[in-house]
Amino acid sequence: MSVTFWALVGLATVVALATAWTLGANSNSPPFAPAIGANAISTMRAAFLIGLLAAMGALAQGGAISETVGAGLINDATITSLAATAGLLTATAFMAFGIYSGYPVPAAFATTGAMVGVGLSLGGTPAFDTYREIAVFWLLVPPVSGGLAYVTATILRRDDIPETVGVPLLAGVVGGVLANVRLSVIPAGDGSGQGSLAAYLAGLVETPAVAGVDVLVVVVTLALAAVSFQFIRRRTQQSVDRGIKTFLVVLGSVVAFSSGGSQVGLATGPLENLYRAELGLPALALLGLGAVGILGGAWMGAPRLLQATSREYAQLGIRRSIAALVPGFLIAQAAIALGIPISFNNIIISGVIGGGLAGGSAGVSRRKIGVTLAFWIVTLVCSIVLGYGVYWAFSSVLGIA
Repeated sequence: MSVTFWALVGLATVVALATAWTLGANSNSPPFAPAIGANAISTMRAAFLIGLLAAMGALAQGGAISETVGAGLINDATITSLAATAGLLTATAFMAFGIYSGYPVPAAFATTGAMVGVGLSLGGTPAFDTYREIAVFWLLVPPVSGGLAYVTATILRRDDIPETVGVPLLAGVVGGVLANVRLSVIPAGDGSGQGSLAAYLAGLVETPAVAGVDVLVVVVTLALAAVSFQFIRRRTQQSVDRGIKTFLVVLGSVVAFSSGGSQVGLATGPLENLYRAELGLPALALLGLGAVGILGGAWMGAPRLLQATSREYAQLGIRRSIAALVPGFLIAQAAIALGIPISFNNIIISGVIGGGLAGGSAGVSRRKIGVTLAFWIVTLVCSIVLGYGVYWAFSSVLGIA
């Protein structure tokens, strides 16, 4: 391998680390903002936990989305080191613009568009089946996130459902979902390398399925949901305020973990072919690279953003914050399971609006919603065009096909 090859490998790796750092500093911060706003945890402790949890999520759940971004967005072309660099630089430029301009640039839109543009510039053909799946999921996120947030906020606001019941019920739902989350550290019976706690425990004892459903999986799911319900219920019975704050910290933790798993692929995906096919490195090595970048970004860049966003969540109120984060966790896990890159800005903003509607007002103007949606579409289209142009310029200047 030539010196030029290794130079491009190094450049692509540095850019991927920078992208992961940006994601760690920005995209993974919102989950703990409500807990900070409610004085349930300090800013520095939250930043420390975000880094650890998001990095663990990246290692345990980041593989599917990384593969989609790296190989599923374009047909008949493989992403080279130069192409990966062009795509990551394009996506990072859009995210940096969003940070400095104050516009919520969705990282998934920017990265997906950039990699499509780069792939087309390489001579590849559009992967329309993948685009349809991604488009349907993205279009469903606002109504689903907003709807779930509306239902959640309505439950928390009802006078006939005491908080010693409503909040623990939500904790039970989160616990039940966690029992079925696929993790790389849990062996799977189907040989996929990723199993869930419920499926693993159920596999220890052979039982017949009923209507195609493993009874023990259901039992384990209900058991973990019951444990989660009882834990938060006891906390709320001792003190409603303490119980809600505990749930905010727990919820922030699982959402931060999920955000790491859903976001790391945006940084590592472009390097999939380079690291795994050309260098022969295992998937864990690439995810580890992304996890290091996310960890560094969270520890170094998250505190300032957390202080700003925590004030916004404090104005929203605890119940509305919970209503925004519960859908975030559920939708992030669905996206990871399907291997679809997503934007946490999209989920959280939709959840905030849905939670606000439960109180009679979304708290966000129609104009602001329209501008945000328009900006997301512009980001996607412009990132495709810019990705195409950046790779073309790089390849022309360096004389590399």
